[in-house]
Amino acid sequence: MSLPSLLPWQQPNWDSLQHYISQQKIPQALLITGRKGVGKQQLAEQFSYALLCQNRQNTGFACGQCNSCLLIAAQTHPDFVTVTPDEPGKAIGIGQIRQVNSQLSLKPQYEQYRVLLIYPADQMNNASANAFLKCLEEPGERTVIILITDKPSKLLPTIKSRCQKLHIHTPSKQAVFSWLNQHNVSDNHEILYSLAQGAPFLAQQYANEQLLKIRSDCFNAWTSIAKQQSHPVLVAETWQKLPESSLLFWISSWLIDIIKCAYHANPDYLFNPDLSNTLKDLAKKLDLKRVYKLYDLLLTSRQLADTQINKLLMFEEILIEWAELNRSS
Repeated sequence: MSLPSLLPWQQPNWDSLQHYISQQKIPQALLITGRKGVGKQQLAEQFSYALLCQNRQNTGFACGQCNSCLLIAAQTHPDFVTVTPDEPGKAIGIGQIRQVNSQLSLKPQYEQYRVLLIYPADQMNNASANAFLKCLEEPGERTVIILITDKPSKLLPTIKSRCQKLHIHTPSKQAVFSWLNQHNVSDNHEILYSLAQGAPFLAQQYANEQLLKIRSDCFNAWTSIAKQQSHPVLVAETWQKLPESSLLFWISSWLIDIIKCAYHANPDYLFNPDLSNTLKDLAKKLDLKRVYKLYDLLLTSRQLADTQINKLLMFEEILIEWAELNRSS
């Protein structure tokens, strides 16, 4: 079994986890948080493998060769339980948690720890979250529960209060650039870093999915609405086929940059330094009060993005408001 190497920016986090192991003070419940795309799942899995390993290395890492490690590699280890949504974007249902409760009522099959890994933990709905409290209150012997989320505010306070917490900080720009180079990402690192808000895996995903090209096309459509060259409803119809979380962030960042440009901010402090000239031109003619009002609409839309909101109507409302903002300037 070939184990992944530790991500370079996670060494301080691993030192904390390794300290738990060396002092034999493993927390019964651990909540790992951090921005999306900083490698929370990778770190949680490395810690899980170390807890399950029968021949752990001095560094705290799993050996990759013992029977437990081989079972993990084959995805058949009976004491390594993972819970994720049945479908991306769906909730973790109460049925999944009840099944876990039944598993945890039994003793671990091996002499090491049993690990329950739940991600993203914020996808538990109210019913499953309340049922999960039983796991935290009575986790069973030699059981470690690891929760992963980039939205800890969505977890019940009673869940968070029962967990030790480990936050993965966003790595430095230099660390991200170095990592992107190692993974043969040739797109503009500066723009990727800014759009991904410093998250390496998100930057890599943007490059792999050619999102810089999509962003450029969307920005051109957005500015064409401002110039009354495109109809907002027609643009919204095209946009509903694109990933709404990225689109909403891009529009939000354009509005934030317009506000910054209005106050003559240094281009280095913009989310979109490559678009600074156009954003400056927009900032000169727009009413900032109405820009703030549109930004409030964007914030509301981003909060509703994970729900069953009608994407077409959402983008129509945003783009019609954007068109009106420019028409009255």
